[in-house]
Amino acid sequence: MSNLETAPPELDCASQAAPGVQVLPPRAVPLGGPRAMTVRRTLPQRARSLIGAWCFADHYGPDDVTRTGGMRVAGHPHTELQTVSWLFSGEIEHRDTTGAHAWVRPGELNLMTAGAGIAHSEYSTPATTMLHGVQLWVALPREHRFTGPGLEHYAPPPDDHDGARVLVFLGRLAGHASPVRTFSPLLGAEITLGAGRGAGFDVDPAFEHGVLVDTGRVIVAGQAAAPGELIYLPPRPGPLRLQAAGEQARVLLLGGEPLGEQIVMWWNFIGRSHAEIAAYRAQWQAERAGTASPGTRRFGGFPAQWDRTLPAPELPGTRLRPRG
Repeated sequence: MSNLETAPPELDCASQAAPGVQVLPPRAVPLGGPRAMTVRRTLPQRARSLIGAWCFADHYGPDDVTRTGGMRVAGHPHTELQTVSWLFSGEIEHRDTTGAHAWVRPGELNLMTAGAGIAHSEYSTPATTMLHGVQLWVALPREHRFTGPGLEHYAPPPDDHDGARVLVFLGRLAGHASPVRTFSPLLGAEITLGAGRGAGFDVDPAFEHGVLVDTGRVIVAGQAAAPGELIYLPPRPGPLRLQAAGEQARVLLLGGEPLGEQIVMWWNFIGRSHAEIAAYRAQWQAERAGTASPGTRRFGGFPAQWDRTLPAPELPGTRLRPRG
């Protein structure tokens, strides 16, 4: 997914020293024009930029596509990150500049590695009536940030653990391991709790964790969260217990070792400095305008099916200021 804000904030994101448990509220971000689908964004924000290497979390729907037009995101670029697409309902068609053409469907992971540079498009399909899911980004660590682009697909088998339904799409949890490659230790899982039920999970004590609530209300480490909110937990020993507070609840459990690096994130780019972001922007603008020098394309050849690409917004007039 693209960050379609017309004036995206320029962020210097640091791995913060872990405080206690936090409940992070979302902010509403419209993706596009007056009929745009609105997403609930919990990362990044002033209180927290990263959870492990997880650096961006948009939660959307259930969205009636007959009212909003659904997801219609033309070709746009990414650098130095992986995108994690995960749906609860609906279907999205993906094309990218590696030649990959794929569909995102409920309960199936599409993980796209941008690395040195990639561009892709995302459109909800004509068969979709309700669109509901998340788009997550993972920052690549410095030593792997220029890795080659690519796309992986994985449909994790559902499992019952302690009375909860679990789908592990990244990393390891509850005896299941995802085969999908990441470049830092990560965890990603969908967990559904029965009404009033709880479940405990043995997690890596070196990981930070985030519990993003999709439906119902959930209690974690004494903190309650409503749909759209994200509970942050610092590294800690012992099991992690999730409790549904009343009705059935569904969450995404995200985790990872603290990245331990500063990143700069603006629009759809991650870099390590203002100058790198400015260079990525200029290169994208040159490639979409057809003025890039031969042999210098960073973002790859555009698919023939694309009739347009998204222009990069103007950079803000000020340089980066450290956060965190």
